[in-house]
Amino acid sequence: MSTMDGEKQTAAAMPAVTFEEFEPTTYEEWKAATIVALKGGVFEKRMFTKTYEGIQLEPIYTSEDTKNLTHPHSLPGEDCFLRGVHAGGYVSTPWKIAQKCAEALPAKFNETAKQELAKGSTCLNIALDTATLEGIDANDADAEKIGDQGVSLSTLQDAAQVFADINLTQHDLHLYTGSSNVAMLALLTALAKSNGQAFKNMSGCIGADPIGALAGTGNLSASLGEMMDELTHATAWAAEKMPNMRTILVRGEVYHDGGANSIQEIGYTMSAAIAYIRELQQRGLDIHTIAKHIRFSFSLGSNFFMEIAKIRAARMIWAQIVEAFGGDSDARKIHIHARTSFFTKTTYDPYVNMLRTTTESFSGVVGGVDSMEVGCFDEPIRHGDEFARRIARNTQLLLQNECNLMQPVDPAGGSWYIETLTQQVAEKSWALIQQLDEQGGMIKALEDGTIQKDIAAVLQQRFKNLANRSDRAVGTNMYPNMTEQPLDVPERFPEVSKAVRTEAITDYRSDIDTQFCQTQLEQIAPAADGQAGDLINAAIKAFQAGATVGEIRRQLTDAGAASAAVEPIRVRRWTEQFEAMRDRTVAHKSNTGETVKVFLANLGPIPQHKARADFSTGFMEVAAFEVLKNDGFPTVEEAAKAALESGADVTIICSTDDTYPEMVPPLARMIKEQYPAMKIILAGAPAKEFEASYREAGVDDFIHVKANCYQILSDLQDAKGMN
Repeated sequence: MSTMDGEKQTAAAMPAVTFEEFEPTTYEEWKAATIVALKGGVFEKRMFTKTYEGIQLEPIYTSEDTKNLTHPHSLPGEDCFLRGVHAGGYVSTPWKIAQKCAEALPAKFNETAKQELAKGSTCLNIALDTATLEGIDANDADAEKIGDQGVSLSTLQDAAQVFADINLTQHDLHLYTGSSNVAMLALLTALAKSNGQAFKNMSGCIGADPIGALAGTGNLSASLGEMMDELTHATAWAAEKMPNMRTILVRGEVYHDGGANSIQEIGYTMSAAIAYIRELQQRGLDIHTIAKHIRFSFSLGSNFFMEIAKIRAARMIWAQIVEAFGGDSDARKIHIHARTSFFTKTTYDPYVNMLRTTTESFSGVVGGVDSMEVGCFDEPIRHGDEFARRIARNTQLLLQNECNLMQPVDPAGGSWYIETLTQQVAEKSWALIQQLDEQGGMIKALEDGTIQKDIAAVLQQRFKNLANRSDRAVGTNMYPNMTEQPLDVPERFPEVSKAVRTEAITDYRSDIDTQFCQTQLEQIAPAADGQAGDLINAAIKAFQAGATVGEIRRQLTDAGAASAAVEPIRVRRWTEQFEAMRDRTVAHKSNTGETVKVFLANLGPIPQHKARADFSTGFMEVAAFEVLKNDGFPTVEEAAKAALESGADVTIICSTDDTYPEMVPPLARMIKEQYPAMKIILAGAPAKEFEASYREAGVDDFIHVKANCYQILSDLQDAKGMN
């Protein structure tokens, strides 16, 4: 008997799998069972979750929720690209591992970049320092802007050191250039030419984002119109000379790191992209050229399913936008770079950040990003060392090689929850885009402060929820680790100084033909007014003649012209207030040897007070207060005596609601009569009929799961006289 015949007989012997024996459960039946399980809890209050995006998450999703979806049966690589722009997903086109290289000096940067590529990175992610982003040579820049967040890059020699032994045509580049990419695009092209590399084969993104730069910094060296002119030159030149290089990098992290929700991040980035399309179309470029040269960059936050939905919704929205401008199917394909959130990282218990970046990167992969950077766990504290970079890089390698996430195409597809959430995110984002468009567009909204105000409102809501601990940051506002030792923070790049960089630039310039260089520089301004693309050619020749990044920028900046300025969206972190509060305690103890001492007046046997004693301990340790513990006291007299003898600043009464009416008033009075300055706090939310009597007896405050932890602890610091 053949193998095939055997398989047929086995198949025939196997009964068909059905679910007829199981009675389908209706939503109402499930709800009734849940209400019983809640034991008196209100279903509507306990089982629904409202997100920062204004979306109410259902407790359970069914097939009924997907009946009104607009694209339930779309396929990967087709239609609106909800399920990815590649039909084969990561099987055919793996996402690029784009770990950032941010060393300050060119030679050191080169070492790190080569190590990243050797150890698993498949994309060269290059960070520039602030001076370079602003188009200022290191010898002319403020010292604090040199090497602060990336490599200091001023000359062709710097570029040669940065990319020594790295073939620019063999690795995708990811390079954010600030408000203009003219200098960097020309500089790297000049370098490729000098190395005999076919620069037309360079790929990736050397991207400018003038709108994002304006939003993040609050100002530009020139008007937005002039920056759009430069962007037009770069895009037109790349379309002809370097077709696989994108030139526009629309960054969502500008808004995300300010506290924006996912709807805002999508809405603002897409609105910025619409502005670029319109501006470049007015300057003669067509939609196909523009769309194919745009890359989006999004941050990946901590709400796992929301981030998946955000990435999927962004693909749908971009396809719809480009189609509205007349773009073909290829132009409608979005390219998404993602980075794990800086906003969600903490300075206390920083190793927890490894878990955060893992879930964030996982959501990016499930959502279908095209390239990704995983931030170092210690990035809010110091420049990541080799260990931190290795862990970050290996997170992606693990997802690719051990978790088998290269295999499924659109792994979230078919999930009733995620499919519904994706459509909700898309609809709300689209509504925000339309609203901005009706009000004059992205640029006008930044100029009049609308965007800044709306992001600030979400940020304050995040702070509020963290303060009352309805949002929980492990190790910061919940479960603080009182035994942790702060990470060592070495001096950042001690070898970097303005003198060192000035010397390097001076040495380089000493060996060039100054007059010829000046002649080439003088061609920059006329080229800027010429045909689209001429400016890049002129800048390439200037670099080949020995010009610097700063000299190119000065030729493009009219000293008398008005520059763009708006209220900036500052980089924030959601736990910054709690961290500052804990830092305040640490600094006070370092200066005075004292801290806030908290005595636990535990009443009754251990089972009676333990739960609230543990809760109170965790509550107070959030601010690094010293908690004086004990096994409990049988009488209020003994508890009062121990509290007064402890030398504590605060006494927290811990027991049960049933014992409080009898024991709290006399205990509070005994303490207050002998030590009026001592703060008395009751653990637990007081019953309404007893709160007045507790306060009259001397109780100052109450701590419970809904209390404002941040405000209570800050008030105790004030009472202690902490600066």
